[in-house]
Amino acid sequence: MQDLSGRGRVAAVLGPTNTGKTHYAIERMLAHRTGMIGLPLRLLAREVYDKIVALRGPSVVALVTGEERIVPERTQYWVCTVEAMPMGLGTDFLAVDEIQLCGDLERGHVFTDRLLHARGLHETLFLGADTMRNAIAALVPRCQFMRRERFSELVYAGSKKISRMPSRSAIVGFSVDNLYATAELLRRQKGGAAVVMGALSPRTRNAQVELYQNGDVDVLVATDAIGMGLNLDIRHVAFSGLRKFDGRRMRDLMPNELAQIAGRAGRHTQAGTFGVTGEAPPLDDGLAQAIMEHRFAPVRKLQWRNSDLDFGSVARLIASLEERTDDEWLARAREADDLKALKDLGARSEIAERVRDARDVKLLWDVCRIPDFRGISHAEHSDLLGRIFGFLHETGRVPDDWLARQVKRIDRTDGDIDTLSKRLAYIRTWTYVAQRSGWVDDETHWRGTTRAVEDRLSDALHGALTQRFVDRRTSVLLRRLKQKESLVADVNDKGEVTVEGQVLGRISGFRFLQDETASPDEAKTLRQAAMAALRPEFHLRADRMYNAPDTEFDLTEQGGLMWGEMAVGKLVAGPEVLRPTAEAFVEEEAGAEVIQKVQRRLQHYIDRRIAAQFEPLVAMSRDETITGLARGVAFRLFEGFGIVPRTEIADDIKALDQEARGLLRKHGVRFGQFTIFQPALLKPAPTRLRLVLWGLAQGMDELPDSPPPGLVTIPNDTAHSREYYTMAGYRTAGTRAIRIDMLERLADMLRGQDTRGGFEATADMLSITGLTLEQFADLMGGLGYKAARGERAKVKAAPEPAATDAPETVDETPLGATVPTGLEGADTPDPEAPTEVPGETPAETPVEAPSEAPAEPPTELPEDTPSEAPATPPAETPETGAEPEMEVFYTFAWAPRRRAGGAPRDRADAGRGAPGGKPKSGRKQGGGKPRGKGGKPKHDDKPRSFSSAPKKKEKAIDPDNPFAALAALKDRS
Repeated sequence: MQDLSGRGRVAAVLGPTNTGKTHYAIERMLAHRTGMIGLPLRLLAREVYDKIVALRGPSVVALVTGEERIVPERTQYWVCTVEAMPMGLGTDFLAVDEIQLCGDLERGHVFTDRLLHARGLHETLFLGADTMRNAIAALVPRCQFMRRERFSELVYAGSKKISRMPSRSAIVGFSVDNLYATAELLRRQKGGAAVVMGALSPRTRNAQVELYQNGDVDVLVATDAIGMGLNLDIRHVAFSGLRKFDGRRMRDLMPNELAQIAGRAGRHTQAGTFGVTGEAPPLDDGLAQAIMEHRFAPVRKLQWRNSDLDFGSVARLIASLEERTDDEWLARAREADDLKALKDLGARSEIAERVRDARDVKLLWDVCRIPDFRGISHAEHSDLLGRIFGFLHETGRVPDDWLARQVKRIDRTDGDIDTLSKRLAYIRTWTYVAQRSGWVDDETHWRGTTRAVEDRLSDALHGALTQRFVDRRTSVLLRRLKQKESLVADVNDKGEVTVEGQVLGRISGFRFLQDETASPDEAKTLRQAAMAALRPEFHLRADRMYNAPDTEFDLTEQGGLMWGEMAVGKLVAGPEVLRPTAEAFVEEEAGAEVIQKVQRRLQHYIDRRIAAQFEPLVAMSRDETITGLARGVAFRLFEGFGIVPRTEIADDIKALDQEARGLLRKHGVRFGQFTIFQPALLKPAPTRLRLVLWGLAQGMDELPDSPPPGLVTIPNDTAHSREYYTMAGYRTAGTRAIRIDMLERLADMLRGQDTRGGFEATADMLSITGLTLEQFADLMGGLGYKAARGERAKVKAAPEPAATDAPETVDETPLGATVPTGLEGADTPDPEAPTEVPGETPAETPVEAPSEAPAEPPTELPEDTPSEAPATPPAETPETGAEPEMEVFYTFAWAPRRRAGGAPRDRADAGRGAPGGKPKSGRKQGGGKPRGKGGKPKHDDKPRSFSSAPKKKEKAIDPDNPFAALAALKDRS
């Protein structure tokens, strides 16, 4: 072994991590005119290169790695990976970092070679762990040793769940799958993590580290690559596993390896901690103590491979590489990838034929040293090396067109993380080829091309890693919360809430609707940030709402309270039917003050609305002059929200004297034949409010909708109860329900009809109900009348009279009314009304009528209008044998249905005779049957129907004169 100890000063700077060894070496190198430093990782080499460039400028600093070569013309300082250190330059200073890697099974022989043969002209430094002291002393005579102590304390913190990791932590794993799973979990719980692996390009690694260093994420997930001198702001290191694959087998990490990684915790004088995650077993007490005190077994064997190679032939080269050593400190390294490739290619006949001299052997060896960046099978890697050797042997260059095809296949930025990582590994092969002097025609072009592709792939990989493992929204908000800075929320006109430029969700009234894209684990963090930012906004909104006029509020049919378009509360049942309680929709985090202010404002609104819309009812309940039985009727009206079916209080109404009735009438109470009610409360607004209050009092989960305003009749839906129609202001009759005020008007019309003998509908009856004749017949049947259907020949209208001096007769039938039966077109429905389908519930007829005042009755003909119309030309006589056109008509007669025992079904009709009609003459009031001649009953209780044909004693009506027919109908009514 050559003794190089006499060439300048040789020193070993040894100690644990965070002792400033690398920083000391950089200072010493810059103190010399020229220098070189070898580092264990390409990433670390780039970091040191950037530092020196910042101090001395790029024109005098070179960077040489396997895939990167930046060598200015006036280079003074060389920053290299240990494998790429150019030997024989004769720099004044030379340093090798992490010298303890001499014991590494994979790369140890390279570091051992530098320990034995690399020297600076004036100064040489070896930097590493104190475990190398004995080996260096034995192999490097007269080496000076410098011991450096750790700047900060390192403490074992035990086991912690990933979700409870302290800030500025690094979680170390030893497989890609483990790293990805950990990063995914951290994204959900802490907003994300930066990912650092040795296989990353420097550009990707730096971008990921920047995420961590600038605080975008608070946790770093990394492999053991961070143990090789990467200087990061790490306060805690946690191991997610204690075993790793060393290229051949799974093995436990050595104590010194664990210490090298754990030592990354703590920066300069700031103390650091280390421990394990829940997935790894706790460290043994003795092991943890050894790491804290930096006490480890010294390195006893260094990996070695002969560097004095024989290029006489492939066989002789292999033999020299496998040469053994007798040194007790050195152990022959196991077969490396380059030696495997040499043996494989040397055994191939096509390669053996080309290797004729030492130059060919050296070329083959240079090709075999191309690292297997792709990580494919050994056979595939050997095939690629054989192809490259063939090109170089035949033409001395790798063809541009072939190399271009290889690069083009890789130059794609689509795909997931694994795909992009593989492409980055592939481009490193061609970057390595381009960096070799003389292997391509235009080295500058191919170095720039491969570097550009690597940069694009690096950026794409960084983007993919960030997209998958970093939730910028959550991480930014968490950082601001930890810094205890006040967050300001911005709410746009759509209600979207943004904090620090991040959309958190949407605010509706005083409730925060979180972004649905957030995972359950992210939801807690987003809500925490949103509530912290929205508290001032909630207070401002509460003040604006409290001062807003009642016109800005509304009540939905489901009892919801609206402020503009925002739902801010709902009604719940209160202590009384007219005193519901307003429940505010306010986030609990808004504070008790905001909740109380919103609730008070809503309660004020609903109390005033009830007082205004139910003013007649409230005034009646407070009238102290109403006493006795009248007070009881008023109380029943109060409970019924101003509407009570007469059957429910018939006895009380019957017992009321006129004075008591007058007291109630002062408050708008109408004593109808079917319903006792206050007409003012039948308007759409009180009706809608009444249904809400009634539904709350009944404890309904879903409140019923109010009928469309303005309809006189609506379909009788069996899904609704009778009480619902009462609260809606209607009474069911057949397949429809009629509004109670219109029903009372109809009852008033029926008083003048022969309800026992039979009658036909008038135009007024059809007009106020807005029904066709068939629908009106069904309605009357529901009210207790028997409807008989018949047909008769239509009376043909006379032609228009010739112009005379007689005054023109104007048709004053109300618009939309049905012409009375017996006249032309009497049963023809309104053309605007929906067509009735047999067997189905008739469609709603949108005939609007005022809610309070009764509609004006149809204008009658003047009393002085002659019963006979002016003479008109006779109508044309139908052809002989032609059948007359027929029309349908109905007659109605009162037919009360009785229960068992003969009692009338409707209590309101007991002792009253037909609805709206007076007892017929000859009928006793005491219940006896009226008798005619011979003592026989004049009438029986069987339903009867009567035709509307003229009676014998009545004057015959001219069928060709419609005016005469109308006058006769008037006389009968």
